[in-house]
Amino acid sequence: MNLKTTYSEQELVALLQQRDQQAFSYLYDNYSGALFGIVHAIVTDREAASDVLQNVFINIWKKIESYDASKGRLFTWMLNIARNAAIDEIRSKGYRDAQKNQPLGENTEIAGSAYGPAVSDVGLKKLLGKLKEEWRVLIDLSYFQGFTHEEIAKMLSLPLGTVKTRIRSALIHLRTMIQ
Repeated sequence: MNLKTTYSEQELVALLQQRDQQAFSYLYDNYSGALFGIVHAIVTDREAASDVLQNVFINIWKKIESYDASKGRLFTWMLNIARNAAIDEIRSKGYRDAQKNQPLGENTEIAGSAYGPAVSDVGLKKLLGKLKEEWRVLIDLSYFQGFTHEEIAKMLSLPLGTVKTRIRSALIHLRTMIQ
C-alpha cells in the first residue's frame, strides 16, 4: 500500500497504469472539484453533472493506458474526457427529455436556454470580439456550441489539422489578452 500524499505527474500516471487504488483515490480527491466545474458548466443540472463526473472517472480508470505524456499534461487529457462526456450528455435524448420535464421556478426568466451562454461567459465573449474572425468562429463552435474538432472541420470544409491549429492559436492569443 502506497502512503504517499503527493505525486509527480509521472509517478501518478505510472501508479494509475498499475491500477493502484490509492493513486486513483488521490486523483479523485485532487481533481474531481475542477473536473466537476467543467462538467457542471456544460451540464447545468447538478445531479446529472455528478453522474457524468462519475462516468468520467470510470473512463479515466479504463483508458489511462491511452494517456500519452508527449501530447499534453494529465489534467488536460482528463479535462478533454470530462468536456466530451458533458457534451455527449447534453446531446443525449434522455437528458433533453429530462430537461423538458423540469418545472420552471417562480422567478425564472426565460431569457437563456440550457444550451445558451452562462452569465460568466459574457466577459469572455467580449474578449472573443477582439479575435480574428476565423479564430472567433472556431472558438464559438467548439467551446460555446460544443462541436468537436472533427465536426467543425467537416462543417467548414477545413482540414482537421487546420482547425486544431487555429483553435490552439486562438486560445494562446486569448491567454495573452487575459494576462
